[in-house]
Amino acid sequence: MRTPLLDLARPGFHRLCRAYFGLELAGTENIPATGPVIITPNHQTYADPALVSIPVRRRVYYMAWNRLFEIPLFNWFIRSLRAFPARIDSPDPSSAREAVRLLQAGHVVMIFPEGERTRTGGVERFKSGAFRLAASLQVPVLPVTISGGHASWPPGRVLPRRGRIRISYHPVLKPDPTLAPRRAAADLADRARAAILTALNES
Repeated sequence: MRTPLLDLARPGFHRLCRAYFGLELAGTENIPATGPVIITPNHQTYADPALVSIPVRRRVYYMAWNRLFEIPLFNWFIRSLRAFPARIDSPDPSSAREAVRLLQAGHVVMIFPEGERTRTGGVERFKSGAFRLAASLQVPVLPVTISGGHASWPPGRVLPRRGRIRISYHPVLKPDPTLAPRRAAADLADRARAAILTALNES
């Protein structure tokens, strides 16, 4: 499904990011044009959802930290960008139900499996939620590697500095239907994390 307003703003935002961050997008041919998919990037900056979405020519729904929805005005802003809240410190059935609804309707959902931005620049431990959803619904996962973001906009810095950010979109991964759901989710998480780490180490 096209997103006319975002399509209008996308070229200007892309040019701005190329000029300021030296943004490079690789592997965009791996982004599915149709059907449900869960995008699972590593998480380096506040700008990650917008940066990763630049080449995705479909509506993207974002699972975001519930505390962000407590900030006046920002709450309205992120909801207008199709974000929905999720707790990262405990199971959250309401956010899982919303993700299931969106995926069953054939949409794209972005979930950061680390739960929050990295403090070190490396890839933190993956939470299982995104991969359990994928395994239970037999929905593919699109791993995405963000590199260079932490150097430009580390936690504690108010505004980003100029830098060089590369975003790599990997081939989609499908849950193994021969495995039990819990094992299939763990296997999928391992494969997604390995793809992200490999590209991060090569950058």
